[in-house]
Amino acid sequence: MQETLKRHITEIIPLTEDEFAFVAAHFSVQNFKKREYLIRQGKNVPYTYFVVSGLLKLIYNDESGKEHILSFAMEDWWETDFLAFYSGTKATMSLQCLEDTCVLCISLEDYEKLCSGLPKMEHFFLKKATSGHIASQQRIFSLLSSNARDRYNQLLKRYPSLFQRVPKTLIASYLGVSRETLSRLSS
Repeated sequence: MQETLKRHITEIIPLTEDEFAFVAAHFSVQNFKKREYLIRQGKNVPYTYFVVSGLLKLIYNDESGKEHILSFAMEDWWETDFLAFYSGTKATMSLQCLEDTCVLCISLEDYEKLCSGLPKMEHFFLKKATSGHIASQQRIFSLLSSNARDRYNQLLKRYPSLFQRVPKTLIASYLGVSRETLSRLSS
């Protein structure tokens, strides 16, 4: 697990062994079973999560109970309800396991200690946040400007392994189409 995190970080910034030991000391390991929640809508969000293994979905349940999938998070991805995590407010989204999942967790307090104690980690987290922001903008733009077939093809091209790991009903929900429409798109 630690080696996965080390590899992930050193793709962006170099770390000495001592620096990585300092980084690793700020994380804890948690394991979750399929269908378990890491975050529940309306509850506190104590951590941001780095996915070591497994698959998560970030969801919003509207007043009618309909589930909307905002994102999937697989290995080497970071996920949380970022607004709730950074502001200390209640979660507006839930984070649920689609597979048995192992994550490394960091609290806001440890995140701040890590960044102040090792400033180059601020650069690392800025790069990750920027990448996430760009991906979110691309997703929004795609929903606004692309038809269902184009969104399907973009997702397939960008994350082909997702189609082997996620039920078609969830792919359809993420794309904003019915299960029947997804069947037509994939044939």
